[in-house]
Amino acid sequence: MTILCVRFQLPPTHETALPGLLGLLEEFTPVVEALPPDGALADLRGAERYFGRDAVELASVIRVRALAHHGVDCVMGAGPGPMLARVALRDAGPGVTRVMPGEPAAVAEFLAGRPVTALPGVGAATARTLREYGLDTLGRVAAAPLSTLQRLIGATAGRELHEKANGVDRGRVVPNAVSRSLATERPFSRDELDPDRHRRALLAAAGELGSRLRALEKVCRTLTLTVRYADRSATTRSRTLTEPTAHSAALAKAAYGMYESLGLQRARVRALALRAEGLASAEKASHQLTFDPVDEKVRRIEEVADRARARFGARAVMPGSLAA
Repeated sequence: MTILCVRFQLPPTHETALPGLLGLLEEFTPVVEALPPDGALADLRGAERYFGRDAVELASVIRVRALAHHGVDCVMGAGPGPMLARVALRDAGPGVTRVMPGEPAAVAEFLAGRPVTALPGVGAATARTLREYGLDTLGRVAAAPLSTLQRLIGATAGRELHEKANGVDRGRVVPNAVSRSLATERPFSRDELDPDRHRRALLAAAGELGSRLRALEKVCRTLTLTVRYADRSATTRSRTLTEPTAHSAALAKAAYGMYESLGLQRARVRALALRAEGLASAEKASHQLTFDPVDEKVRRIEEVADRARARFGARAVMPGSLAA
């Protein structure tokens, strides 16, 4: 096992602790990929040779150090590739590292009985399409003809799904910087079914992100939505924006689009999170002129609202739908 997937047991509002926890992983390997808001992938191939321990033994040391230095427990999955490590993580619990077998036959057996949503990147809409044709487990997907999957969900997506269901993991750990992103989360006091409340939470989150970006004189290129459910599972979607922006209305529109694409029906949502990624200087960003007086008016109002919030507090100015 050479790839470790770690999910730190952070409270909802303590994402700022993630960079320090990533630093802990980097004491063992420089190949660490942040999975905000609370996770990471670590390639331990070099660490196994250097420390003379396998990934499971190193995971035990990492867990002890996370508890000792940060007071944070974690769950871990280990596998021969990033995708397989993330699948293994779904079966992990605090104090135990779930290990994916290394042999192809054992990997296929491990995956066979799991639902299609166990694979990273398979969302509710894709799963619903597959279930309509009886392809509700990874074993059935793996046994299905490639041409059938490609007709159902597209040529590229079908080929990738077929490979993953058969245990083929072509991914790699790509080191990144969590500091090049901003995130906010809107937890609900109880599991929320109402789509209108979901949209209000997204509007508030987009407004906060936009305000923070403008205060830092930054724009973002990509927006990521994470929906956390009552059963502790989560769905993540990312969207590259048509142009880098810190405009709250544009962020909210992108967030709504990703939310609608999930096709949630009576989903019990525990929290919604938005992350602005690919941050860059606002001075160097280009903005396509629309010659739309409404758009220009909204942006001017946004500037005035930012000044009011800076002086009187975050709730001094807000959309009417959030005032209740």
